[in-house]
Amino acid sequence: MEQRKNNKRILLHACCAICSGYPIEALRELGYEPVVYFYNPNIYPVAEYQKRLAAQRELCLHYGVELIEGSYEPEIFFEAAKGLENEPERGKRCIKCFELRLMNSIHKARELGIETLTTSIVISPHKNFQLISDIGQKLCENENIEYLAIDFKKKDGFLKTNNISKSLGLYRQNYCGCKFTIRQA
Repeated sequence: MEQRKNNKRILLHACCAICSGYPIEALRELGYEPVVYFYNPNIYPVAEYQKRLAAQRELCLHYGVELIEGSYEPEIFFEAAKGLENEPERGKRCIKCFELRLMNSIHKARELGIETLTTSIVISPHKNFQLISDIGQKLCENENIEYLAIDFKKKDGFLKTNNISKSLGLYRQNYCGCKFTIRQA
């Protein structure tokens, strides 16, 4: 995919299409050209994963941004979550999940020669911006990658991203994605 002139590439880890529409727009407004990376081994079951990936493909096609599809590796998530299965959403299991996905994204950024990383996870009102940003900054610092901490919820970002997904008719999930939160949905 052709990079826009004068825009610095940034790897945008995308948790789902709903959450990544507005961040793509916001990053472009800031002078970045997002490369979207869909790596979410936490999503369960595989049919749900496929629906979310299909929606992400559609969104990236709409915006004309490159989409890189990470491997679907649920066993890696289950290993990271081992012993934390009964934690509530927003608990210790989620921290392990954020660390897993962000670390994988750092490796992908390095592989692609991209020096800056951010994530769409933070747009959700159910996710703690400061916690995720702290994790991202700490992991990136250790790997010599810049973490761009942007609270995409600000400026009505969550409303905007929902409107984008609705206007495109994208699949809309009703739980974070992991097996352990289905019962809470």
